[in-house]
Amino acid sequence: MKKKLGFIGLGNMGLPMAINLLRADYQVYGFDTNAEAMEQFAAAGGFGLETAMDIAKQCDVIMTSLPTPQVVELVYRSEQGILQHAKKGCLLIDFSTVNPELNDTLHTEAIALGLRYLGAPVSGGVIGAINATLTIMVGGGTDDYISVGEIFRIVGKNIYHLGTSSSIGTRIKLLNNLMIGFYTEAVAETIVLGEKMGIQADTLYEVLNNSYGQSRIYERNYLEYMKNDNYEPGFSTNLLLKDLKLAKEMADEAGVSLRIGEKLVDLYSEIAQQGYGEKDMSAAYLSLKEKCKLEQF
Repeated sequence: MKKKLGFIGLGNMGLPMAINLLRADYQVYGFDTNAEAMEQFAAAGGFGLETAMDIAKQCDVIMTSLPTPQVVELVYRSEQGILQHAKKGCLLIDFSTVNPELNDTLHTEAIALGLRYLGAPVSGGVIGAINATLTIMVGGGTDDYISVGEIFRIVGKNIYHLGTSSSIGTRIKLLNNLMIGFYTEAVAETIVLGEKMGIQADTLYEVLNNSYGQSRIYERNYLEYMKNDNYEPGFSTNLLLKDLKLAKEMADEAGVSLRIGEKLVDLYSEIAQQGYGEKDMSAAYLSLKEKCKLEQF
């Protein structure tokens, strides 16, 4: 008999992940504060419950995919939260990107309450969540990881168990998103400068994609978003900014001065303040065009 699964956070990432579990014949109970997301989940065959506490009381495995550390802490640690109401032996899997210290705190508190916990942030964006091609960076006990290996393989493609530290996956995820911050601004600056000199964006991409300037972020941002003049968020500027702040905090704690990384926090704060916070991160290009007063290509 398959485990009864709970999924809290049916947003851009969580909903397609939960739907993939439903398609794999799992019984999935879900909760989100967004009524439309709950309707889509139910239409896919999921069982919607009214609160996170209801999920905790019902399920053997509880997964969370939430936007900020503050929301994660509320969902897990409040009086009505998961930790206080989950069944003994329940395995908690947090797919959110949070500060590493929060992973470690939740792990310690879960163990004290007879629960189990894995920190498992993901990379791959909304497309990866829909297509089940996510990279999942798991930290936590080996036996716990093995016990839910099938679940990870259903929602992702590249699964890494990185060690018994519950925060190791988050540390690597923040390093990944630090690089995404570099690349996204590099793509924006390269294309805007090229256009200013009369070079077509398509031509530039064709050549650089076969040169050392090639990157997966260039491919993603240009082909999926900029070329189609579509900036609906696969990964919003605000979420990237949140992760860059977390990466900077991690660097500060390690005593490492990020010569570019520290400037990225200010840069993406400015982009968000220009009105692009809820747009996809590739809108860094629009932000720079606006500043340079260039016409849309």
